Amino acid sequence: MVKPIVIGVSGGTGSGKSTVAQAIFKSLPDENILILEQDAYYKDQSHLSFEERIKTNYDHPLAFDTDLLIEHIKQLCDLQPIQKPIYNFSNHNREAEAILVHPREIIIIEGIMILEDERLRDLMDIKIFVDTDADVRIIRRITRDINERGRTLESVIDQYLTTVKPAHEQFIEPMKKYADIIIPEGGYNKVAIDLMTTKVMSIINAGGL
Repeated sequence: MVKPIVIGVSGGTGSGKSTVAQAIFKSLPDENILILEQDAYYKDQSHLSFEERIKTNYDHPLAFDTDLLIEHIKQLCDLQPIQKPIYNFSNHNREAEAILVHPREIIIIEGIMILEDERLRDLMDIKIFVDTDADVRIIRRITRDINERGRTLESVIDQYLTTVKPAHEQFIEPMKKYADIIIPEGGYNKVAIDLMTTKVMSIINAGGL
């Protein structure tokens, strides 16, 4: 197998970046593609109490174990398997177990902060930014956090106003300039996704980058 193609999919919370990553995943041969979610790489916080973990700013670059993510991407590009961490959003900490992930021809890295770190950007062959209106993004986040992460409406809104919105303006929105492709409206933009998957298939058929 030749060196994998690394695709970065970024965008604000609730932008639809996960939907875009999944759409690309489903449009390509599934035995040749994998997704690495940046959310799995939140730092281990076993040394903190639950009350202290709740206070962590999860919308800041320092909340992520970026060094480990970079190490894992490099290992996969060297055709070596990795042990991908599992993050538990209910107790705000990493699980003791991990998931064995084997290298594939296409690696999709998905997350809000993946374009913020130059070292990560340098590992990507294609960088995508999913650009969605702020009102749509907050509604999606409220729905997700309440239904999937057991959060209350008040806690979601408070977190959005105190950390999520400021982080988006400081760390995420400015990173749009590094994107090779900007996809408006996320997973609903079928034309952009079709063009993206066609481009990736052409690279694969040509024998890689």
